[in-house]
Amino acid sequence: MSAWRQAGLNYINYSNIAAKVLRKSLKPQIRTEALRRDESHVRITPWANGRPANLQTTTPK
Repeated sequence: MSAWRQAGLNYINYSNIAAKVLRKSLKPQIRTEALRRDESHVRITPWANGRPANLQTTTPK
């Protein structure tokens, strides 16, 4: 059995922890560039009746 599994983690959590430790252990000039990769942007789109529901309705003038 894997060590991360014995610790009660799933692979995604284990991978995220390992990536953060690696980025923090880099030399300062490389670290800032690598820390930018740690940021993520997520956009959530609600769906209704099999189609994306528009949160903002704009009417052309």
